[in-house]
Amino acid sequence: MGVRTMSVASKARKVTTHTLLDMKESGEKITMLTAYDYSLAKIVDGGGVDVILVGDSASNVMAGNDTTVPITLDQMIYHAQCVVRAVDRALIVVDMPFGSYQGDSKEALASAIRIMKESGAHAVKLEGGSEVVESVERILSAGIPVMGHLGLTPQSIYKFGTYTVRAKEEEEAQKLMQDSKLLEEAGCFSIVYEKIPADLAAAASKSLTIPTIGIGAGPDCDGQVLVLHDLLGITHEFNPRFLRRYLQLYDEITGAVQNYVTDVRSGDFPNEEESY
Repeated sequence: MGVRTMSVASKARKVTTHTLLDMKESGEKITMLTAYDYSLAKIVDGGGVDVILVGDSASNVMAGNDTTVPITLDQMIYHAQCVVRAVDRALIVVDMPFGSYQGDSKEALASAIRIMKESGAHAVKLEGGSEVVESVERILSAGIPVMGHLGLTPQSIYKFGTYTVRAKEEEEAQKLMQDSKLLEEAGCFSIVYEKIPADLAAAASKSLTIPTIGIGAGPDCDGQVLVLHDLLGITHEFNPRFLRRYLQLYDEITGAVQNYVTDVRSGDFPNEEESY
């Protein structure tokens, strides 16, 4: 009988940035989901996801803002603290919020240090290419792992004006390839590609030694990420093409709440067995 080789992911008791590099090298896909609180992060980690992103998408799904721009560094740290307490295996990456790193590499480093020190997370993620390379290098010089994010960068929504697919034109596609190389050379351990053409994401992923993680970037990235609340069907009005819903929790939770209301009003809850 031949020796059965275990996958890199199944061998990893704790996922590190190195685990992800090993997974790319052995052709294993990386799984990443967002989480923002203890209870759901515990479930996501237990489900076997490799990376948990404490996303600034908390601004949308947790706080009800239209964009990710309003969420603050303090709020991101709070979400990260909640997630860190829940997780045993996954690598925890925290989004640096808008205004905490752009244009000032000293402030970027101070923000990243606060995230690491106060939350106990493992890495930070920031958006942009050449314009943030100085911040990336400065954060890395303090020994903090950095994940990049290119394509549709939601913190720049007011510049783009719309959440449409990016890098369809040759010039922007070229910049994405150049920025990817810059981020890799600066020392990023991974890059997220959001809403870019699948063939561009495939070419970029192939050209890099570091793993790429896609959201609306086709099947050829080295991994995939979704917002947990979208995957679970809690956000029911958001229907982008890239989203696959694995549950319809909006309907299920609504039904549960309605049943509770009915039972209390009718005197059915609590019954004798549910009373002391």
